[in-house]
Amino acid sequence: MSRTLVQRILISSVLGILIAIGVNEFSFLFLKSDAGRPAQRVELVIPAGTAAKIASGAAESALPANMVFVQGDTLVVKNEDTADHRLGPLFIPAGTSASLLLDQADNLAYSCSFEPTRTFGLDVREPVTFSTRLYGILIAGLPLGFLIALYSFIIWPVSRN
Repeated sequence: MSRTLVQRILISSVLGILIAIGVNEFSFLFLKSDAGRPAQRVELVIPAGTAAKIASGAAESALPANMVFVQGDTLVVKNEDTADHRLGPLFIPAGTSASLLLDQADNLAYSCSFEPTRTFGLDVREPVTFSTRLYGILIAGLPLGFLIALYSFIIWPVSRN
């Protein structure tokens, strides 16, 4: 293999990775989500009077919309109501709390006694770490570098001496 050919392939690969770094990091900063944070304890409170409001049909959701959990989070549900409640596998007697370790990335749907819809969805995501960001850069950058090299050979063919 000629030296020019090897140089062109290396330059194209580096260029592809640099473009991937720019695109991935811009996207990460622009579309930053809660998945970029470390695992933590997330507390939900069931307010007093929730069971009565649900029974009368006048209840609004006691939970924030679009909650995002990270793998490893611990969901703690604190029941300030006078009635006992359930959230999937959790039984939360009145005046107590219960916790659930979210150890797998998944979209979960649990039956829920303190929501008007009687269901509660949990979106558990893998945490975005340096290694996952690096993986994304390599997955995008190496094929892009290959395509840049391929197109460079079409546009500027290597001359044989």
